[in-house]
Parts: sequence; structure tokens; C-alpha cells
Amino acid sequence: MIIGAYAIEATGGVIYCRAEYPLAIKRLEIAIDQARKNGYLGKNILGIQGFNFDVFIKEGAGAFVCGEETALIASVEGERGMPRKRPPFPAASGLWKQPTNINNVETFANIPWIIINGAEEYAKYGTEKSKGTKVFALAGKIKRSGLAEVPMGMTIRDVIFKIGGGIQNDKKFKAVQMGGPSGGCIPEHLLDTIVDYDSVNATGAIMGSGGMVVMDEETCMIDVAKFFLDFTQKESCGKCTFCRVGTKRMLEILTRITEGEGEEKDIEKLEELAYQIKDSSLCGLGQTAPNPVLTTIKYFRHEYEAHIRDKKCPAKVCKKLLTYEVDPEKCTGCTVCAINCPTDAIDGSRKEVHFIRQDDCIQCGSCFTKCKFDAIKVY
Repeated sequence: MIIGAYAIEATGGVIYCRAEYPLAIKRLEIAIDQARKNGYLGKNILGIQGFNFDVFIKEGAGAFVCGEETALIASVEGERGMPRKRPPFPAASGLWKQPTNINNVETFANIPWIIINGAEEYAKYGTEKSKGTKVFALAGKIKRSGLAEVPMGMTIRDVIFKIGGGIQNDKKFKAVQMGGPSGGCIPEHLLDTIVDYDSVNATGAIMGSGGMVVMDEETCMIDVAKFFLDFTQKESCGKCTFCRVGTKRMLEILTRITEGEGEEKDIEKLEELAYQIKDSSLCGLGQTAPNPVLTTIKYFRHEYEAHIRDKKCPAKVCKKLLTYEVDPEKCTGCTVCAINCPTDAIDGSRKEVHFIRQDDCIQCGSCFTKCKFDAIKVY
């Protein structure tokens, strides 16, 4: 940021960091204090007459929409974080109506390395259109989670299986959700997609903040889409009607589907709403919020159809679509399942085979989790 300030003759810098990250803020405060004491911030930096620049931290209130630059500016100014139309662009009229350069921390972090080692050295990493490296946060059903910096051009398969160590408990890979909450889900047959902006975008996902949430065979893709859409729907600032209302309607449809009340035209309704939201939203939140739904429909449509037509969840995740039965060959009559059933839906005497009354069963799964003899079948 100091280098950038020297280049464009800026006198003030802001690091916007969510207040939920107290350790990051503490470390930033230490670094800024060290920079001031060593003459890298303040007046006449490094003895250069007239080179005056200082940095302060703005602790954000945790609004996802403030990842959009004009909403971030509003938040720094003490206003509600909501995007505005452009032009004017921040470079002409940004923070306090002054010309403002906004970049992600990851972008700024590349600048010293490029200056020290040269642009040609930096360009040796990556692909023709996406140079350098990218930091990913590996999470989900992966053996080695954490942050990993990889060169652009590496395949998603290599990131997950070579760097991340593969899938937990050696289960089957199903999908990876890339790009944060508004990213898309990439299936197994696209694992050899290379990590660069054009290739990832072509799958329907986005590079975004560099999130990689890995899912295994026991993941329900409709449940995943609902989870991420629930987040983006709550984080919508409400300014754009389609983002505010459209995401709510999509979430309602997904909820119905996972509860066994899906209808034949629900998939088409979801797609129609998704494209309307993408086309009618002012900022990146609304433009990308439908991605988890669109990609799961594109690559896992059969799961939607199973939920809607067969009223079954192939991954056995959506509780209201599950049926629990006692396996008579494994039941020992220990009565643990009956004791723990909240609706007394299980009949049977001690040391005799029990059975579940389906009309009274609420699919809570208590019998399945409590049985020590693997006597409860779920389908």
C-alpha cells in the first residue's frame, strides 16, 4: 500500500477488516505501529520530502455485501453498506469523494515481490491470461484443511488430492464449491479444470475469495445449494428488488424440495429466478448468489428430480425424505431406540424385535444414532 501511495501520490490508506477477526486486527495494529516507528509511515517517508502517507484500520460489521467496492466505501464513511451505481467509479470519486484505489490484500501483497524480482519472473508462474499464484482456503471433507498458495494453472484435482491429501476417510469425491458462498459447485468429471479465471468461470463457479469447500458422496447437493443461498439471502442489503425478494423465493423453493414438497416445475422456476436475479442486481452479491443453485442443477439435476419425483434424498441427508425401519435380523430388543424416540413411535418388548410406526415417525434419526447394533435401516 505504501508503494501504491508513492505511485499515485495518495496521503491516506485504509485497511478494511471484519471485526470478527480480532487476531488479524491485532497483528495489523502491530505491523502498522512497527512501520511508523521505522519511518515507513508518516511524514517524509524514507527521507523523501513531501512523501506523506499513513494507514488506519476500519473494523467492518461483518456485511458480506461490503466485499463490493462502493458498499465498502459507504461502510468506511459510516453509512450503511450498500452499493451504488457507477460511474463515477472510485478511481474518480471514491472515499470522501476523493480518487480512491481499491484492491484486495492479496493483490497488494504481490507488488513488492514483482518489484524485487521483476515482472518477467512473476509471469513465469501461471497461465497466459492468469499470471502468478492464488491462495485457496481448503475446507470441508478434505484430509488437510488450511490455506494453500498454488501457481495458476494447477488442476483442481492436484490442489485437492496432492496438496489437500484427498477426501476424509477415503470416501468418494463428489464436488467442490469454489469462490465463497456465491461460488459454484464443480463435479468430479471437471476435476482436471485448471485454476485460472477463465477456466473456473467456464464451469459456472468463480475464483472469488479463493474458497474450496470439498464434498464427498454423503453430501446432498440440494442441501448444499440451500445452505449457501440461505447465507447470501440474509446478506443481501435489500437495495435491488430481485436480489432481496428473488433470493427469498428461491430459498423457499429449495426448502420445499428438501422437505418432500417439491413440484415438477420447481427446477425451471429456480433457473428463471436465478437469471433474473443475476441480470437485475446492481452488485456482485446478487449477480453471483444464484451460482450454487445453477451449478447444482446443471451437474446434479438427477438429485433434484429424485427429491421432487421420488420424494427421496439419494445422499440420505434431507431428514423429511428418509424412512427408518428396524432390521429384524440385527435387532436385539435392547429398547434403546424406543427409549430415545421423542414421539414413542417404536413398539416392542425387551429382547424382542422392535418396529417403527411410520405414521408417528418424525424422521429425527434418534433411533439410528442411538442403536449400537446397526439395526436401523435408512432409505
